[in-house]
Amino acid sequence: MEDRATVMNPVSSTTIGSDRSQGEAAAKTYVLDTNVLIHDPNSLLNFEEHEVVIPMTVLEELDRLKGGKAHTAADCRAAIRLIDQVLGEATPEEVENGVPIYRGGGGEPEGSLAVMMPRPMDDGDGLLPDNLNDNRIINDIASLKARGSARRHVLVSKDINMRLKARACGVEAEDYHTDQLVSDIDQLTRGYFELSGSFWDRIPQVDTEQKGPQTLHHLSRHTLVQDVLGAEVFPNQYIVDETGFAGRIIAVDDDRVTLRHLQMDDLLYQQAWGLLPMNLQQGIALDLLLDPEVHLVNLTGAAGSGKTILALAAAIEMTIEQKRFSKIIATRSTPPLAEEHGFLPGSEEEKMDPWLGAINDNIEALHMEDQNPNGSIQYVKEKANIQFKAMNYIRGRSFQRALILIDESQNLSPHQMKTIITRAGEGSKVVCLGNLAQIDTPYLNATSSGLAYMTERFKGFRFGGSVQLKGVPRSVLAEYAETFL
Repeated sequence: MEDRATVMNPVSSTTIGSDRSQGEAAAKTYVLDTNVLIHDPNSLLNFEEHEVVIPMTVLEELDRLKGGKAHTAADCRAAIRLIDQVLGEATPEEVENGVPIYRGGGGEPEGSLAVMMPRPMDDGDGLLPDNLNDNRIINDIASLKARGSARRHVLVSKDINMRLKARACGVEAEDYHTDQLVSDIDQLTRGYFELSGSFWDRIPQVDTEQKGPQTLHHLSRHTLVQDVLGAEVFPNQYIVDETGFAGRIIAVDDDRVTLRHLQMDDLLYQQAWGLLPMNLQQGIALDLLLDPEVHLVNLTGAAGSGKTILALAAAIEMTIEQKRFSKIIATRSTPPLAEEHGFLPGSEEEKMDPWLGAINDNIEALHMEDQNPNGSIQYVKEKANIQFKAMNYIRGRSFQRALILIDESQNLSPHQMKTIITRAGEGSKVVCLGNLAQIDTPYLNATSSGLAYMTERFKGFRFGGSVQLKGVPRSVLAEYAETFL
């Protein structure tokens, strides 16, 4: 097998269809829909020992969508390259029967990859009309089943309607769950624990040391997790109680947790470009945003909870006053119809202006009390070097000493989120903003969103933190609408 490509991508530990523990004897064949390969171009590697099949119709769709600079086009090209790498120089017969997938540095192959050619039903008619690509794929799988194959053929698709049609035709179908790390967004870290009464009344033993201006408390991890909080702890989570104590977890070892002592007032009365937090959660968010040791911050919450204005105020403060960054890069996920920015007139910033209006709105909000708001806004944009970037053109870039602000990040897939965050160069910081209740991207939901994926993946990262903001301080009207509409 010297002519086979060696695939270096690791296999996910969480894989669809990994049912060996259930003792099912029938071998499985997973048939991938186009949207799965766009969602995760490496998805064909995540099925362990099972056979993976790419229908010819899917290859045609990938070919049709691969042109242009949109995220979808780039993901299509990545999927096509990987398919070509696995198939290598295989003969047409080998491609149809299945080419072994070699992972890592070699060794025995795990699973295989095949291309499924269209197969008409024995009676000449498919189960569904052949005018749609989805129907063609379902018909092809049904044709294989009708020929008496001993394998279980399972369609994997992010399209709910396609899965429903497949099941109606007697074809097994399921969603792609490999990069879905939680089953409910309530399982995601909020970033803080609120305790009634006094925190210290629950702690039987503590070692305290003074390290420069910081007071550090060393606690038993077992006591904190099992007896006090009832949940696992991670770096850069906060603990607050009703007496005014606030502590930030800065280190978690096998048997010890280290807290940095704070006070509630320390969180509530800090400022960023003249902006004060309106509640405890905003104070926690601002503490993380302004910390030079934190390189990634995720802010989630309902519309109007202050995500954008907090991030922008902190970004301007750190860029103009503290001179920690040389520029602010503002970007966001855009709807599919808006991805071809070339059709819009003007410069890149003017093209992105309709989609990054929230950034401009919040810059205005920060300076609405100034004597000359227009002059202040223009000064800040120039002094802070705020740049509006289309996400489609960020691929391949590397930003040094930049604060990268990703708005509406709930609309990104895990693969897209990785693509953007890896653009951060030396001395840069990434701030992701999003509301998991407002996802506009097809085939994504709250648990499969790249924002949820990253929040779960980075919860143990000592240089990152996540905060779920509460309340809707934008206005009484906005709060009532968020609650009752």
